[in-house]
Amino acid sequence: MMETIVSFLNDIVWSWPLPVLLVISGLYFSIRMKFFQVRYIKDMVRLMLKGEKSDEGISSFQAIAVSLAGRVGTGNIVGVSTAIFIGGPGAVFWMWLIAFLGAGSAFAESTLAQVYKQREDNQYRGGPAYYLEKGLGGKFGKFYGMLFAVVTVISCGLLLPGIQANSIAGSATNAFPIDHWMVGVFVAVILALVIFGGIKSIANVATILVPFMAIIYILVAVIIVIINIQDVPALLALIFKSAFGLEQQFAGVLGAMIMIGIKRGLYSNEAGQGTGAHAAGAAEVSHPAKQGLVQSFSVYIDTLFVCTATALMILMTGMYNVSDGNDGLIIDNGVYEEAADGTKDVSGTVVYTQASIDHAFSGMESFQEGFVGFGTYFIAFALLFFCYTTILAYYYIAETNIIYITKGKMTWLKPVLGVVLIASAFYGTVSTAETAWMMGDVGVGMMAWINVIGLLILQGTVIKVFNDYERQYKLKKQGKLDGEIVYVPGDNDYKVETFWHREAVAEEIKEEYGYPDSK
Repeated sequence: MMETIVSFLNDIVWSWPLPVLLVISGLYFSIRMKFFQVRYIKDMVRLMLKGEKSDEGISSFQAIAVSLAGRVGTGNIVGVSTAIFIGGPGAVFWMWLIAFLGAGSAFAESTLAQVYKQREDNQYRGGPAYYLEKGLGGKFGKFYGMLFAVVTVISCGLLLPGIQANSIAGSATNAFPIDHWMVGVFVAVILALVIFGGIKSIANVATILVPFMAIIYILVAVIIVIINIQDVPALLALIFKSAFGLEQQFAGVLGAMIMIGIKRGLYSNEAGQGTGAHAAGAAEVSHPAKQGLVQSFSVYIDTLFVCTATALMILMTGMYNVSDGNDGLIIDNGVYEEAADGTKDVSGTVVYTQASIDHAFSGMESFQEGFVGFGTYFIAFALLFFCYTTILAYYYIAETNIIYITKGKMTWLKPVLGVVLIASAFYGTVSTAETAWMMGDVGVGMMAWINVIGLLILQGTVIKVFNDYERQYKLKKQGKLDGEIVYVPGDNDYKVETFWHREAVAEEIKEEYGYPDSK
C-alpha cells in the first residue's frame, strides 16, 4: 500500500514539466550571467579556500563542506548506478549537463540566501523560505515561504534520510556478516552524537570527513581510469553517442535515459532544489555573490568529479546491467545484489560500484556472488561517511526551516525533529531500496518545484547582485579598487530591510574588509 501511494506521488511530481523547468532555469541564469561558471572558475576555488568566519557565521569552506555533505552521498554512488541501469551510459551525459546548467541555479539560490539571511540563535540563518518570503513580499510571500519550509521539513526530516541509510545498510551487509537492523542501530547512535550540536558541530564534522573521503574516493577512481586508460576514448564516445540515441543498442530507452539522468543529477548536486542554500546563508562573506560562486563550484565537485568517477569505474569494468524499460535487460553482465528476501536484485544498487573496484584491485574477472574484496570494504566505509554527513546536513536544513516556521519559538521541536529523523534513518536501513528512493524523489521533486519557480520570479535580484560583484571585480583588476569586494545595497533596492542594510553591519564590513573606493 505504501509503495503504491509513494509511486503515485512520484509520477505526479516527476512528470515531464519538472525536468524541463530545471533545464530552463539553469540555462536562463547561465545565459544572463554570460556563463559565469566557466569565466569565474579560478575565483570559485580562491573564494572557497579564503573565507572568513565569526561567532555568528561559518567560513565559506565550512559552508561548502556542509553543502557537499548534503550533496555528496548515495546519489554519487548508488544514484549513478541506478542511472546507468535505467538509461545506459548516455544517462551520464545528462547528469553532466544538469550539473553545468545547475551551477546557474546554485548561484541564484545561494546568493539570495546571503542577501536575505538574518541572525537567529546567535548564528546566521538563511535559505529559500527566508528569501521567498522577503523577496516576494506581502501575504503571498509569507505563504510561499511557509509552503517551502513545511515541505522541506517533511522532505529532509522524514523522506530523504531513508535513502542514505538504506545505502549504508546495503553496502555494509555486502561487506560484513551483519543484519540490516544492526546497521540501523549503529547509524542511529552516531547520528545522535552530533545532531544535537547545531550547525557549528555539523560544520566541524563535515569539514573533516567530506573533503577527506571525496579526495580518497576520486584517487581510487583515477587509479582505475589509469589502469584502463586505453578504454577511455571509446567509453567517452559511447556516453555521447548513447545520450542522443545514436547508439542503436540504447536508442529505445532515450526518454528514460534523459529523465533518469536529470533526476539523478538533481538528486546528487541539488542545484535548484534549495537545500544547498541553507548552508550558504550561514556563511560569513563580504558580498553575497562570493558565496554564490563557491556554491556553484560545489556542483562541479559533486557531479563532474565524484559522479563521473563512479560512472567511469562502473562502465570501464563492465560491472553493470541495463534495463530494456520493461522486465528484461539490454545488457546483462550478471551483476546483482541479494535482497533481504533472498531474491536477486539486478538493478542499479551499490554492488555495481563495489564490484567495479573489486574487479580492478582484487582480480575478480567477472561478477562473483559473495566475493568480498577491497572494493566491497572501501565502498562500505565511503558510503558510511558520505551518507552520514548527508543525513547531518538534512537535519540542519530541516531545523532551519522549523526555526523559520516557529519564529525561533517552540524550541522543543528541535529535539523532536532529531528523533523523527533518526527514526526515519533507521527505517531506511530495513526497508527496500525501491521504496526509499521513491520517497526521496518525491521530497526532492516537491522542493525543486517550489524553489525553482521562486528563483525565476526573483531573478532580477540575482542578476543585480551579480552585476554589482562583476563591476567591482573589474575595478579591482584595473587597480581602481582597494580592499575586498563589498556589498552595500541602496536604500530602495529591496522591499524590506535586509541584513546588508543595517548600519552596524555596514560598519563591521568597512572595518573588517575595507570599503570600496568607487561605486
